[in-house]
Amino acid sequence: MKFIRNFCIIAHIDHGKSTLADRLLDFTGSVSEREKKDQLLDNMDLERERGITIKSHAIQMEYKHNGNLYILNLIDTPGHVDFSYEVSRSIAACEGALLVVDAAQSIQAQTISNLYLALENDLEIIPVLNKVDLPSANPEEVTDDIIDLLGCKKEEVIPASAKTGLGIDMILKAIIDKVPFPKGELNAPLQALIFDSVFNPFRGIETYFKILNGQIKKGQKIQFMATKKSYSVDEIGCLKLVQEPKNILKAGDVGYLITGIKDAKEVKVGDTITCPHSPTSKQIEGFEEVKPMVFAGIYPIDTDDYEELRSSMEKLQLNDASLVFFPESSAALGFGFRCGFLGMLHLEIIQERLEREFNMSVITTVPNVSYHAFTKKDPNTFTLVNNPSDLPDPSFLDRVEEPYIKASIITKSEFIGNIMTLCIEKRGVITNQTYLTPERVELNFDLPLSEIVFDFYDRLKTVSKGYASFDYSPSGMKNSKLVKVDILLNGNSVDALSALIHSDNAYKIGKKICEKLQKLIPRQQFDIPVQAAIGAKIISRETIKAVRKDVTAKCYGGDITRKRKLLERQKKGKKKMRQIGSVEIPQEAFMAVLKLND
Repeated sequence: MKFIRNFCIIAHIDHGKSTLADRLLDFTGSVSEREKKDQLLDNMDLERERGITIKSHAIQMEYKHNGNLYILNLIDTPGHVDFSYEVSRSIAACEGALLVVDAAQSIQAQTISNLYLALENDLEIIPVLNKVDLPSANPEEVTDDIIDLLGCKKEEVIPASAKTGLGIDMILKAIIDKVPFPKGELNAPLQALIFDSVFNPFRGIETYFKILNGQIKKGQKIQFMATKKSYSVDEIGCLKLVQEPKNILKAGDVGYLITGIKDAKEVKVGDTITCPHSPTSKQIEGFEEVKPMVFAGIYPIDTDDYEELRSSMEKLQLNDASLVFFPESSAALGFGFRCGFLGMLHLEIIQERLEREFNMSVITTVPNVSYHAFTKKDPNTFTLVNNPSDLPDPSFLDRVEEPYIKASIITKSEFIGNIMTLCIEKRGVITNQTYLTPERVELNFDLPLSEIVFDFYDRLKTVSKGYASFDYSPSGMKNSKLVKVDILLNGNSVDALSALIHSDNAYKIGKKICEKLQKLIPRQQFDIPVQAAIGAKIISRETIKAVRKDVTAKCYGGDITRKRKLLERQKKGKKKMRQIGSVEIPQEAFMAVLKLND
């Protein structure tokens, strides 16, 4: 165990984690020339296209140092705020972390957030100043920022360039010298932490784990402590670029396990693996529970595909443990699922993955957050409202509480005015303002979570010309004046377009939704009124005009009554049609509601 090092790479989005992982693999000879490619550990098409890491990946490297062969287990992590759950899982399986900071962009909000996560888990932090070869790099100033943040010495900050390979040898030396080796007992009962799982259509579920105590052999019996189920070990091995089967793995090792499990519910990330004959007395703790921030309904376009969608979601949940879903039904869309996501990017990624990996075309409803509704009958107990249709009748309602967040925004000082205007417009209250340097400032706000769900991140980047970085953590529930805005099409309420909105913004948002829908819903043979309503009160209306046939074209000359007779007959037909006609809502209409400011 003295020659094993388990470490992860943490950083803000786009600070060069994946490129640094590529260079470490090159330097240790873990990949051959033929296998080399950029973003080697990002094996999803989506990750390559967008240049972001969505899923954390584990890989083992071997490195000779001072005549000894060391085994280095690297667990790469995502950088976007929406995937912080993946980061917490990677951190739980490591003893050290490389904190990567871009020499041109300096410390960003997510850098600080991930650093605190690592410090809570007592990880050894190795600061790395990346991209020092860029013309816009400012290494001296950014090194001072890192020293202020960590309280380390100047010589401990490693200047590096993942692109050119500068400083990679120093990083590897620091990992071996500073990261503590795993501490565990070989003879103790088996105790291993599951930190990830992947669905393989041919072999069932592959479980990724780290052994804390004891050892695991091929062919032995093991037990998952959460489900109390026992299985036989078909195959174990270590996670190199291609899986390498082994006969035995010991304390401190990171590896994979195949037991032939086919049911997604049986493997829980964060669970403890033990031996049924001599089980360990306690489960491993220190795992962050997933907290969905945004809820949206996902429905199959064809209702017959409901069961197929369910199995696709279960397989996806294995790959992405932060996805939470439960069945629900809608009058407009039939049967589907109410899903919990960590943010809007997460929602977008899940929708895209369903389409690409499982060929599932789905409709996503308007996202919203969870509210607490209190009734007059029992003002001390609340009902959880994940869907606007769950809100109790206004006449019984005592109050509604909505979730608030503590937001941290780091930006250049010239954009403070624009960012304050944006946050105040989103009902935010400024709580603190700290100058990190004369040029860079950290702003802290209390903001309602519902206000940042839609377009906050995009607008923040726009008003700060791409410089501002944003991170948040939940801060609890507060009383709020919320109303349910219903959208009526042809007099019928479309529950999938309903939204809970603060009463001050209800009129403005209702009007915008009606205007958007008027443009997007195709014209029918009859007039379609598009209305926004709060209870029985209509607050906005637009009309989608009918496609009309020119019935008077055959009238040439003659009395006006001949034309009027034909028009009256057409009018009667349209009225009858409107009573029995149904309106098809295109998928773009649901998505357009999210982009009201475009």
